[in-house]
Amino acid sequence: MTIVEKVDAQLRTAMRDRDALRTSVLRMLKSAFKYAAIEKGGADVVLDDAGALAVLRKQAKQREDAIAGFEKGGRPELAEKERLELAILGELLPAALSSEEVDALVRAAIAEVGATSKAQMGAVMKAATAAAAGRADGRALSAAVQRLLP
Repeated sequence: MTIVEKVDAQLRTAMRDRDALRTSVLRMLKSAFKYAAIEKGGADVVLDDAGALAVLRKQAKQREDAIAGFEKGGRPELAEKERLELAILGELLPAALSSEEVDALVRAAIAEVGATSKAQMGAVMKAATAAAAGRADGRALSAAVQRLLP
């Protein structure tokens, strides 16, 4: 089952259960999928899992940024609403890689690229990001690359 199909199924269930928050978040996500598909090639295009995952991560990142902004602005009730939305989006995201898995992935990327210094960090990051396939945060990958490159 693709991510888009999973969202559709969960949306139907949320509507049937009259779960207003979940319905709202899933409708927003479905709309974001549609906008991304239109950008890619028109209204008839259906996003593949990689595209849907990118949209899903972008929406989750927006929620994280909103939480930080609301907390900084002294609006804990709005931050809590964003946290609830982020939790719903988090259910759809694949499990994140552990720090050991990130290190192993970065070591493999370093070997693949043949990097010998931090000057080649860009090439290693490109390979590591592709290998992570969205299951690791860019900051975590960058930190691991800096730590593991001589």
